[in-house]
Amino acid sequence: MVRAAGPELRAKRSPSPSSRAGNTRGNICLALAMMACAAPKSTQAPAPPPSPIIAAPAPQPRFASWTDSVLASLSPRDRAAQLVWPMVFGDFAPATSAGWARARGYVSTDHVGGLIMSVGGPIEIGEKLNAMQRLSAVPLIVGADVEFGTGYRARGGYFLPNAIDLGGATVFPPEMGIGASRDTALAYEQGRITAIEGRAIGIHIAFAPVLDVNNNPANPVIGVRSYSEDQRLAAALGSSFVRGLQEHGMIATGKHFPGHGDTDQNSHLTLPTITVSRARLDSVELVPFRAAIAAGLDAIMTAHIALPAILGDSSTPATLSSRVMTDLLRHDLGFRGLLITDAMDMNGVLANARPGRAGQVLVGQYGTINSIGLTEACKRAIEAGADVLLMPTDVPAAIDAVLAGIQEGRFTAARVDSSVRRILALKERIGLQRDREVALDSIREVVGDSNNLNIARRAAEQSITLAKDSLRLVPLARGSNGARILSITMASRSNLGAGVAFLAELRRGVGGGVRIRDEYVNPDDPGANYARLLAAADSSDLVLVSSYLAPSYSASASSAAAPVIDFLRNLARRRPRTVLINFGNPYLFQQVPEIGTYLIAWGGFPMSQRAAAEALVGINAISGRLPISIPPSLSFGRGEMRTPVQPATTTSRP
Repeated sequence: MVRAAGPELRAKRSPSPSSRAGNTRGNICLALAMMACAAPKSTQAPAPPPSPIIAAPAPQPRFASWTDSVLASLSPRDRAAQLVWPMVFGDFAPATSAGWARARGYVSTDHVGGLIMSVGGPIEIGEKLNAMQRLSAVPLIVGADVEFGTGYRARGGYFLPNAIDLGGATVFPPEMGIGASRDTALAYEQGRITAIEGRAIGIHIAFAPVLDVNNNPANPVIGVRSYSEDQRLAAALGSSFVRGLQEHGMIATGKHFPGHGDTDQNSHLTLPTITVSRARLDSVELVPFRAAIAAGLDAIMTAHIALPAILGDSSTPATLSSRVMTDLLRHDLGFRGLLITDAMDMNGVLANARPGRAGQVLVGQYGTINSIGLTEACKRAIEAGADVLLMPTDVPAAIDAVLAGIQEGRFTAARVDSSVRRILALKERIGLQRDREVALDSIREVVGDSNNLNIARRAAEQSITLAKDSLRLVPLARGSNGARILSITMASRSNLGAGVAFLAELRRGVGGGVRIRDEYVNPDDPGANYARLLAAADSSDLVLVSSYLAPSYSASASSAAAPVIDFLRNLARRRPRTVLINFGNPYLFQQVPEIGTYLIAWGGFPMSQRAAAEALVGINAISGRLPISIPPSLSFGRGEMRTPVQPATTTSRP
């Protein structure tokens, strides 16, 4: 439910942006150079970060000469290719590997205009993008889903078998955690740090913030990626994040237009239907987008959703509708920036949703579907108003589709040129015509900087929300000699970091007189022995259950499985002194309202694990308030406050 009362917000700070320099590169009057945001040598101070992006989405006349000259030099096929941005991984790829051959082909053969960078280490990402930039006649523009900071994509992972965290860029709590803090200054700082670290490794566009208003607790794909169920809170925090990004040299992308919050379906798997009127859309879903556009938002990503009240049917994705992407977004909202589709490999845009419509059987990323086909989807996206076709499964086919659309008269060459011009103008505005590579030696000077980590740690601490504490178990009694705590970690086997940082911090915090027994359960394991855990709980003074359960991109529902819920209900009945700590889906409480103490950390990265443990033992205050409502009993804005009961450690940890 969306609340009528406006959320309280803390004032925003606006750090002064710095300028950056560069030089030119060769094929089309450009020359190779190192990024000026990198430090020269280890004996010198790092150079300043990239210059801010001017907050006017439309290209400015002073940028016309480079953009026009490049546009004039491109063949029709190369113009079409500027609109196609495939995905690459930031993994180590030897020169003779199939992965590098595929990535090289996108640039050398297909001449794509941009890329979306997936996961990898900071150095590997920077090195791979440098190599691809050197291969490209026109500078590549690179985006990434850095919703929770650059570290959401640029991390080194875990080393097996010891689960050693290899570190990486700075990670923040998910957006809903920032929503719990109500702090626009933190949202701005997250944008600033994301921009500086992302640009240092070669990323130019953040596919963030998520501006969806998550007012459906059953949403399986948005959830904690959203700031709030309150449209004004989402608008204030989202626009602050946009300013933080763009005032420090990175392009922001608001998503998923016109709003993917009020659905219980996953657009990776199917075409969700959002049954709201235009009046409701204006008063709720569009509020954060309007605020972000007013803040100078440079790009918007589409939503693969159906809007029958607006479009008259439940079979047309908004991505493929000119009534949404041109009439509503361009004309009504006045957006003049870059319009990027959500991934074109998703069933929400590829599937034939209308019963009986002829199509083709397609084996895609998310299963076998009856599909209109990638070629037709790409043509319709351009017809609707899209500038960028993101992540098509077949890059040459997507380029051919743009050319075929012109030849068939579905749109004109001038229409395609307008998109190419927008893309080139953005490349020029962020200085890629002068400086397309990054200085690898400078990455360690910028990425994961201790000051950045301290701000992310503060965000994690302020996000911690004590939604319920019937027996006032928090903070835990410290130093009780002989006290027995059972700590149960519930996480999938692939979540290698689950519980590692939390348990280490918990042991430090409770003192040596408390005995902690830790157990792990994989809810995906059909043979999980919940009876053994209940027996262990019977002999404990306190039980802590850390849930890392969250829906994946391939999940059709957000709810936890029945065996997990049965276990939690039995545990709450047998051991009232149980604390449920949520590092995954905060709406889990809907299924187990019997739990007496419920602490929410919003995300499972090490920073949030440590913040949760420190809050439990009273090292840090607890000040978060729910940015959502969790039926049946946890209302929007709820949160029990706690003051510290022991001094915080001065040791800085990532």
